[in-house]
Amino acid sequence: MDLLNQLLCWIGIMLPLGLGALGSCFGCVTAASALAGGLTRVKTGHGGLIAMSAAPSSQTIYGIVLMMSMNAKLASLQAGAMPPGPTFFAIGIICGTAIMVSAWVQGQCAAAGIRASVENPSVYGKCWIPIGVTESFAVFSMVFGIVMLG
Repeated sequence: MDLLNQLLCWIGIMLPLGLGALGSCFGCVTAASALAGGLTRVKTGHGGLIAMSAAPSSQTIYGIVLMMSMNAKLASLQAGAMPPGPTFFAIGIICGTAIMVSAWVQGQCAAAGIRASVENPSVYGKCWIPIGVTESFAVFSMVFGIVMLG
C-alpha cells in the first residue's frame, strides 16, 4: 500500500504539468493553423496575430506552478509521514484536466480571433476577450489546487 500511495502521490504531482502542456500543444496547433492561413492574407499586424496564436502556451506555466506547489507540500511533510497519494492524485487529475481543456478551447478562441481579425482588423482587441476568459479558468483551477493543498 505504501508503494501505491507514493506512486499516486508522484503521478498526481506530475499530472498538472503533463496535462497542461498537452492542452497547450493542442491549443497552439489549432491557433497556429489559423495563423498560417491568415498570414497569407494580411500585409501588417503579424505580431499581434502571432501573439494570439501563442496564448494557449501559458497554461503550461499554471501546470508548472501547481506541480511545484505540490512538490513543496510533499517536501514539507515531516520525515516518515505518509504522503497523501490519493489526495495529490485527485488534485493533479482534476486541476490538470481543467488546465488542459482551458488551453485546448483557448486555441479555438484564438483561431476564431485570428480569422475575425484577418477579415476585419478593427475587432482585434475585442477578440482577446474570449481568450482571456478561457485563460481565467486555468488560473482558477491552479488556485483551487493550491488552496486544496493547504
